[in-house]
Amino acid sequence: MKVLVKSAWGSDDPTKAAFPFLHANARAEGGHHPQIFLLGEAVSLMRDPVASAVVPVGWPPLAETLRATVALGVPLHV
Repeated sequence: MKVLVKSAWGSDDPTKAAFPFLHANARAEGGHHPQIFLLGEAVSLMRDPVASAVVPVGWPPLAETLRATVALGVPLHV
């Protein structure tokens, strides 16, 4: 299944900001073909210092999740 995950959540809400990456990773690991589309505040998450500072509640830091997203080959549209 092809899935597009869209988000505008930025670093002001770390948990919501991480969801598109977590959801896309789960889909990719399940054999689906997700893509992530970031707009607005979410674009800032692509900066290394911001991604390193975002730590969602109950999940690994965004920088770690983002590395997994890239390793899984999930396309990112910013």
